Amino acid sequence: MESALFVCVCNAIRESQVRDAARAGSMTPCQMYQALGRQPKCGQCAVLARAIIEEERAAA
Repeated sequence: MESALFVCVCNAIRESQVRDAARAGSMTPCQMYQALGRQPKCGQCAVLARAIIEEERAAA
């Protein structure tokens, strides 16, 4: 089941998508945006996205 938590409201990026991008090799929010084919907008999600990416990378 896909996580309902939106990490990035501007781009409608869900937590599960951030985790998938991290598992696929993204190590930063910028790399995550690129992997998902999106562009950063307001930047409010960067701290949360980075934490999720680091959590996934640590679990790998």
